[in-house]
Amino acid sequence: MKTLSSPYGIIICEVYTMNEITILIIEDEKKISTIMKSYFEKEGYKVLQAFDGMEGLKVFEENNIDLVILDLMLPKLPGEEVIKEIRNKSEIPVIMVSAKVEENNRVDGLRLGADDYVTKPFSPKELVERVKAVLRRIEKYNIPRADIIKTNDGRLEMDLEYNRIFKDGKEILLTKNEFQILKTLFSNPNKIYSRDEIIELTFGYDYEAYDRAIDTHIKNIRAKIEDNPKKPNYIKTIYGMGYKSGGVDDYIKE
Repeated sequence: MKTLSSPYGIIICEVYTMNEITILIIEDEKKISTIMKSYFEKEGYKVLQAFDGMEGLKVFEENNIDLVILDLMLPKLPGEEVIKEIRNKSEIPVIMVSAKVEENNRVDGLRLGADDYVTKPFSPKELVERVKAVLRRIEKYNIPRADIIKTNDGRLEMDLEYNRIFKDGKEILLTKNEFQILKTLFSNPNKIYSRDEIIELTFGYDYEAYDRAIDTHIKNIRAKIEDNPKKPNYIKTIYGMGYKSGGVDDYIKE
């Protein structure tokens, strides 16, 4: 752990290196758990394992855990109950892994307090990167960042590498088209785009859509990202011209 201080000796934050980060894998399939453990250890993380829900809670309570990889379908105690118990005691990141692939399963997992939801089968390399992405949003973990667009108020963050968006640290579920439209607007702050330009830049020349379909997409995006969709801060309407992003000055690329 490194302590960062100001010139006046005031502690600003504590930064943890990877080999000080402990990941708990709660997964009943030992082969999958072993593969995950191997990949995380290669990245320098410390890894603990549990093979049922009850054991998982016991290991969690007895150790200083920084992040949990949680399977949903566990013996003795299901993953849904495990995350409820964890959330009663801690706000540490939890990534759910499950063979349940429907959108409502993902939504339910996120509502229970998961920071991410990964469906099986999955790539271990992608899971490692998702763990880094989750830890990256917590200031004390010194994890390198992918391509990110952030709003000036720091509340909205777009991860361009994995096509994901977060508000106040919680993931917002956008459709593919909604994400691409928002990416177009945010990648060029303060530029005003006509509806035709948004269609062309986002979907290409061959995309067949009425320009007013963009209005519907914008309305849906605002409903998901704005505090008050009727008084939007992040997507501004320029009457007679089109739309522009609001509250974005910088394209952070690290």
